[in-house]
Amino acid sequence: MNIGKGRRLFVLLMLFLLLAACSMPGSPGGTTSPGTSHSSPTPIPTKSIPSQVDTCPQLNGYPASITYCYTPHQFRLAYGVESLIERGFTGKGQTVVDIVSFGSPTLQQDTDTFDQQFNLPPIKIQVISPIGTKPFDPSNKDMAGWAGETTLDVQIIHAIAPDAGIVVLTSPVSETEGTIGLPEFLQLEQYAIDHHLGNIISQSWGASEATLKDAAGQQEVQKWDAFFQKATTQQGMTYFASSGDNGATDFTELQATQLSPTPTIGFPADDPWVTSVGGTSIVHHGSTFQETAWDKSEGGFSAFFQRPPINKRYHLQHKVS
Repeated sequence: MNIGKGRRLFVLLMLFLLLAACSMPGSPGGTTSPGTSHSSPTPIPTKSIPSQVDTCPQLNGYPASITYCYTPHQFRLAYGVESLIERGFTGKGQTVVDIVSFGSPTLQQDTDTFDQQFNLPPIKIQVISPIGTKPFDPSNKDMAGWAGETTLDVQIIHAIAPDAGIVVLTSPVSETEGTIGLPEFLQLEQYAIDHHLGNIISQSWGASEATLKDAAGQQEVQKWDAFFQKATTQQGMTYFASSGDNGATDFTELQATQLSPTPTIGFPADDPWVTSVGGTSIVHHGSTFQETAWDKSEGGFSAFFQRPPINKRYHLQHKVS
């Protein structure tokens, strides 16, 4: 994620449904053994959704330009999660690990305000910086962008799975394009496994495949792919990544100023062991709603990975359901 290149999508629907469905009320522990499958709820609202979106309170972490928004309750209705919440499927016993650069110095305060505004249970966000920190500079647009992204991730995760734990792992290096920031992120990903922080990883970042075609890029991608495969198949981890927001293309150089004239997509959303999630738009009328893909969500064919074979796709389907 880089404020300059606009990669601001956070992981939504698949993460929501997994969190809401994966934990039985009162179930012990926060881990899932490899191969364990969960039932996936049908995303049909059980109640009518309000015909108008709510007026957004001007909270810290909200851009001033946002006037209207969907409340946590409306999100849960739209994706069929509210009925699960009412039955006690609240994410209890699960923990989501959010991987970001820098983090936000006001994360806990903003989350507390968000919870009070929308009547959510209070939560203590655990922020860990195992490889060091960088002093926060509010005038640095990149750091400010990451702060907003971190707050957005945490608030939406908590809104959809109010009893799930949330751990934020921060890097002192900004991930942008190419291999920049990726080695540090991989250290954080390994730290999450070594310290059993949680089984669900949110990754609101990515780098264009076009910037990872050189030898260094290919070596880094291979490290990540081997890591994802082992963590998914042997350690019961589930990984989500934002698809990106440049439509059928992405940037060609490290400065993130030039879009590729030919189709390309981003990493790690392209990796077969990661579930890619893009943006959508919801329009609702009374008790029905229509959801369409955002035209800037990235998608297409990877130049790095072949389409997974049938048996792997079947495994992944049951892994996230």
